[in-house]
Amino acid sequence: MTTSAYRWEAVDAQGRVRHGRIDAESPRAARDRLRADGLTPTAVDVVADRGDALSHVRLPAEQVSLLTRQRATLAQSGMPLDQGLAAVAEQADDARAARVVTALNHYIATGESLPAALARFPRTFPPLYRGLVAAGSETGRLPDVLARLADYLEARAALRQKFATALIYPMVVTIIALAVIAVLLTYVVPQVVAVYQQSRQTLPWITRALIATSDAFRATGWIWAGLAAGSIVAFANRRAAFRARWHAWVLRLPGLGRLLRSLDTARFASTLAILVGSGAPLLRSLDAASDVVRMIPLAQAARAASALVREGVSLARALKAQNVFPPVLIHLVANGERSGALAPMLERAAGELEREAERRLVWVTALIQPALIVAMGAIVLVLVLAVMLPIVSMNQLVR
Repeated sequence: MTTSAYRWEAVDAQGRVRHGRIDAESPRAARDRLRADGLTPTAVDVVADRGDALSHVRLPAEQVSLLTRQRATLAQSGMPLDQGLAAVAEQADDARAARVVTALNHYIATGESLPAALARFPRTFPPLYRGLVAAGSETGRLPDVLARLADYLEARAALRQKFATALIYPMVVTIIALAVIAVLLTYVVPQVVAVYQQSRQTLPWITRALIATSDAFRATGWIWAGLAAGSIVAFANRRAAFRARWHAWVLRLPGLGRLLRSLDTARFASTLAILVGSGAPLLRSLDAASDVVRMIPLAQAARAASALVREGVSLARALKAQNVFPPVLIHLVANGERSGALAPMLERAAGELEREAERRLVWVTALIQPALIVAMGAIVLVLVLAVMLPIVSMNQLVR
């Protein structure tokens, strides 16, 4: 038999009015369960589940960051949770965000805790977000945790924006250059070559190579397009073993590897700082922080460090034993453990790693842009030589 959600109001043995939410097969079953708990039900109403239609909604990261900041500000001012959520819903410019916050307030009004209500929207609020809110609720430091969480989300969004902005120019140049080369090989080169073939002269080797490349590209173009599409699909659905090998290879690249290592380690340190600072146990914090690491070798190293800490090894020694984490993180963690200020030292380490990642991002993009220009220039030079050399040869024969 299917169950439904009911919102109830009852009176306990001391005469106090209580209310909440209960799942039962029928209103009568709900009343029976309340009486079994020593409560006298005064109202049992079915709850219209507003969140099911929104459970698949995924709000943008910037919108989640803004909602978190608004809720943290209201919580720090002493406003109750339900009133704060109602105020956030009224201030929301995005209609979907307003509906999600309204649904959250609805679930909390029916007796659910804030972490349980957030769990109804897994695409908007990931496990880390819910875990931090749960830790703040358990320790009574929810306003501080929300403020730290808002800082974390804003810093991540700013770093993603810088990363995306730095890569826009190289990506656009690469796409346009490949499109131009494809058009030249498919349409322009065959028409020019037809003129040379009618002259029946011996063509330079570079022109013959260009003709062969153009013929092969025209004959197998659809095959290459299919292979490219298949590769994209296979890469999107790649298995864990392949992903681990791919990530390990990328991390060994001179510039890009250190950049990605800094980004992932900064994410790990800042997440761990928030969890430890909110009062969560270290082992639980390590497990949660390991889940936000995207590069598989680093995530495996973080879990291995967590296992060593569980055996009694200090966090600094556990991280150092993995031989993958930057020295600045290990030294600051060691200082934090000695001084009893682990969370501030983790925050400082995250800040140092983020600044290092930004410096490396500027350096990598500064190298990519001239390298693309040189590569595209070399390709254009080859095409021009292949087209112009036969013309030069024909002119010399005429003379």
